[in-house]
Amino acid sequence: MARKKDTIVKKTHFKSFQSPRGMKDILPVNYGYYDFILHQAQKILSFYGFQRIETPILEKAELYQKGVGAHTDIVEREMYILKTKEKGELLALRPEYTAGVVRAYIENGMTNWKQPVKLYSFGPIFRHEKPQQGRYRQFYQLNIEDIGSQDALTDAEIILITKELLKSWGFKSSSLSLRLNSIGCPTCRKEYLKILKRYYRHHSSELSALDKKRLLTNPLRILDSKDASAQALKEDAPSILDYLCSDCKNHFKKLLELLDVLNISYTLDKTLVRGLDYYSRTVFEFSFHDDADETKNKKTEPLAVAGGGRYDYLVERLGGTSTPAIGVAFGVERIVDHLKKIDKDIKISLPEAFLVQIGDTAQKRALSLLEEFRKKGVKIAESLGKSSLRAQLKDADRLKVRYTLILGQKEVLDGMIILRDMKSGIQELLPLTNIVELIKKRLSKL
Repeated sequence: MARKKDTIVKKTHFKSFQSPRGMKDILPVNYGYYDFILHQAQKILSFYGFQRIETPILEKAELYQKGVGAHTDIVEREMYILKTKEKGELLALRPEYTAGVVRAYIENGMTNWKQPVKLYSFGPIFRHEKPQQGRYRQFYQLNIEDIGSQDALTDAEIILITKELLKSWGFKSSSLSLRLNSIGCPTCRKEYLKILKRYYRHHSSELSALDKKRLLTNPLRILDSKDASAQALKEDAPSILDYLCSDCKNHFKKLLELLDVLNISYTLDKTLVRGLDYYSRTVFEFSFHDDADETKNKKTEPLAVAGGGRYDYLVERLGGTSTPAIGVAFGVERIVDHLKKIDKDIKISLPEAFLVQIGDTAQKRALSLLEEFRKKGVKIAESLGKSSLRAQLKDADRLKVRYTLILGQKEVLDGMIILRDMKSGIQELLPLTNIVELIKKRLSKL
């Protein structure tokens, strides 16, 4: 008898998809931190008169080229550019908030609103850079803008709000440090740039290729360079504070006096410039030292969590009238990491009771009963997709609710429902008609 050939089964290999490099999923277990950050911000910002605004994730690439600066790292290397079906149109995934908010300010006639216009935003930002601790290619920012006031009092208020927000998220005042500088206006910066270029030309052989390019296009950016040679050279670089015009000098002097009145400590940093071209006058950055690491004798570099400054010429640069402004941005992922590290107790709204249903009749009644609880403000959980009493009670136990309501066909016909105290195990048979009020009353006594 002829032997049948063995059947060869080819294995099909399915590709396992993963999120793009530098981008991540925000799972339900982590979203509570984002909600907490936004909720705390809304409480403080609403007191100071800020209103929420959200701009499109996509803007015309030209907006950032003109607003942020053609020779900034964001525009030259980090923007995600998309070609559209419109001829010659290039769009960019939002690499920062301020330029888009200013575009919205001009486009929507906010110049006619009561000034200053105070706005905040909370959403994703996209930058194609090397992923590292607390820094992703898609990340969240909380952004605050105060458009329409040139007084140093506004600068002090923004810095005060920044510090209070950080404290509300669990940062200790002792772990926070504020660096501060003024980079002047176009008038006084013109003379300073000549002196700065001259200084770096004498040391051009020590500069990296990128910093040599910056010397020609954007010399202020060398002060912000992460290259070791540039870091060493900037200590002896001329200070812009020595070249401020009288208006910029008086503005900065008033700001420092206000911060002293507010008991906000700061360090003057002549090399702090920030990385975007639209900044003028005040620039600042908040960093924090990890107290937990210090107690373990671990030496760590301070991590920046918030930074900003004035951009008094951006509105005009983007086609509006001359309008002073100041803003600050927070790196949300670094704040989330900190909240996790200090084991911050994030209060998530948990169910207060659990509804168990057994059988078709009870299942149908359960839907309308759940609505009654919702309308009366009682958060109640359920497992409508499960029919087993044991499985549903297991879910109730896992959620650690105090009370479980058990509804079967007999209970529906009798107009009754079983109430089980999950702590004592005691069960009661109660009228179905006023069960919502009875549960509310009992929960209020816990």
